[in-house]
Amino acid sequence: MSSDPIRAGQLEIRYLVDGSASGGLGVFELTVPPGSNVPPAHSHRDNEEFFYVVEGSITYSVDADTRQLQPGEWMSTPRGSVHGFRNEGTQTARALVVLTPDIGAQYFRDVAAVVNAGGPPDRAKLMEVMSRYGLKPAAPAQPSAP
Repeated sequence: MSSDPIRAGQLEIRYLVDGSASGGLGVFELTVPPGSNVPPAHSHRDNEEFFYVVEGSITYSVDADTRQLQPGEWMSTPRGSVHGFRNEGTQTARALVVLTPDIGAQYFRDVAAVVNAGGPPDRAKLMEVMSRYGLKPAAPAQPSAP
C-alpha cells in the first residue's frame, strides 16, 4: 500500500514500503521532472541503495562511475559510496529506489519542510536534516590541474 506523495521541491517521493520502524527494507517511487533540482551528491553512513529506472532516463553516479540509465536499467550504491542523480532528458523520469535499512518517509518529509519553505533552501537546515539521518554531502569537486 503506497503512502501519499511527498513533494520536495520538484521531486515527488511515494513510499511503497516504509521499513524505518523495523529497520528493514524500504521501497519508494521517485519522480524527477527534467532539469529539476536534486539532492547534492552524498553518501549514506548506514544504508545501501538500489536505483531502478522505470520511465524516462536518469544520469546516476556512484563514486567515479556515471551512467545514463534507461527504463529497465539500474545501479546500486554500497554503504559509504558517494552517489547522485539528475534528469538531463526532456521527459519526466520515474525510478524505484530500495534502501536497506530504510531511512524512512519521515526523512523526506523533513527535507520537504526545508526545501518548500519558500525562497532558496536554508543550506544549514538541510545539512542538519541530512546528518540526522546518516547522510553526508560529498566534498565539492576540486578543479583539475591544467
